[in-house]
Amino acid sequence: MTVDDRIALSGAPGSPYTRKMVALLRYRRLPYRLLPTEGPALAGLPAPKVRLLPTFYLPGADGVLEAVTDSTPIIRRLEREHAGRSVIPGGPALAFLDELIEDYADEWLTKAMFHYRWAYADDIRKAGRQLPLWRKLSIPDESLDSLSAMISDRQINRLYVVGSNAVTGPVIEASYRRFLAAFEAHLSIQPFVLGRRPASADFAIYGQLTQLAQFDPTPMALTVETAPRVHAWVSLMEDLSGLEPSEDGWIDIAAPPPTLLAVLAEIGRVYPPVMLANARAVVSGATSVDTKVDGLPWTQPPFPYQAKCLRWLREARAGLSAVAQAEVDTILAGTGCEALFATG
Repeated sequence: MTVDDRIALSGAPGSPYTRKMVALLRYRRLPYRLLPTEGPALAGLPAPKVRLLPTFYLPGADGVLEAVTDSTPIIRRLEREHAGRSVIPGGPALAFLDELIEDYADEWLTKAMFHYRWAYADDIRKAGRQLPLWRKLSIPDESLDSLSAMISDRQINRLYVVGSNAVTGPVIEASYRRFLAAFEAHLSIQPFVLGRRPASADFAIYGQLTQLAQFDPTPMALTVETAPRVHAWVSLMEDLSGLEPSEDGWIDIAAPPPTLLAVLAEIGRVYPPVMLANARAVVSGATSVDTKVDGLPWTQPPFPYQAKCLRWLREARAGLSAVAQAEVDTILAGTGCEALFATG
């Protein structure tokens, strides 16, 4: 295999989605090359329509390289193109559950990641200085100071985009604390979300926790104090290339552990209200998403991409057989997640 045969992607350590995908590539033992986010290594490579991390450079239908950035469909593409060590459960109902939890991690836990990083002085100081150094280590001190201030100001001013503000901050933080408690209990009985082998949902949760649990000072201290298993799990997830998964490593969809139901209950407590309100706002053309989450007010600008996420989840459920739909509905009943698929 030559260098050019490896899967090429560009990304940075501060991107939870980059960490998600690099860990997944390691687990699946897929040869890859991680390129910096700028510089000569990117010369000749296509630019993405929207500059997001990571950016994968993969052949399109015509064989010409194209830049793609959405981690969830990239994972499914890699499943189709590379056999073995799958991160998608074989049973359709469990595979749907995996997709739902992955979406929660990608679209809700990331709110906690951005919130903690840019809402607290210690976190702002650390991220502001570290992020530019991940681009170029040899920045002179005076340039580093100005870059740190510029990046911090830009990110703080963009917090509203992900829904972090004075109104929603307490909701986000309470949800993260509850998630830690639920996931800590779940990891006490099994090593991964859906059994004894990792699913795509594990890598999505891991990606956000590389920042929340092991980089940003405020949520990291909270995680270490209240969820030591979660903190340790993040380190273990980084490189699972030596793990040998067994075919029977997935849970039985008909007998899910109570701790998984508790994780789903936390997802159902916070994720559906925002996703549903956001979808209504996008359809109606409203300029604000206003709802209640866990009895508390929530307000943010509409986010069209998350309206697409809800549509994709609904389409995925609708595409299941009647038997698989019944299995999904049974496990989601009473968690609050079922509201995402209610009609009428």
